[in-house]
Amino acid sequence: MANLTITVDDEALKAARIKALAQGTSVNALLGDYLSAYAGVHNRHKEAARRVLHLADRCRSRRGDARWTRDELHERG
Repeated sequence: MANLTITVDDEALKAARIKALAQGTSVNALLGDYLSAYAGVHNRHKEAARRVLHLADRCRSRRGDARWTRDELHERG
């Protein structure tokens, strides 16, 4: 993670801190979320998840009626 230094009006920062505290978060978290959304980071994650689900739907392998226990999967017992 990178650190970012910004200049902001004292009153604006004080009001933002109070509002963030009331929402159970921090100004730092809010700004981080905003920058991620602004840069489209969330959209890239959603698109990657959509592609994985699409590939899973196209996958022809199935387990059928087979069931395994945790120990069988880990070759225990």
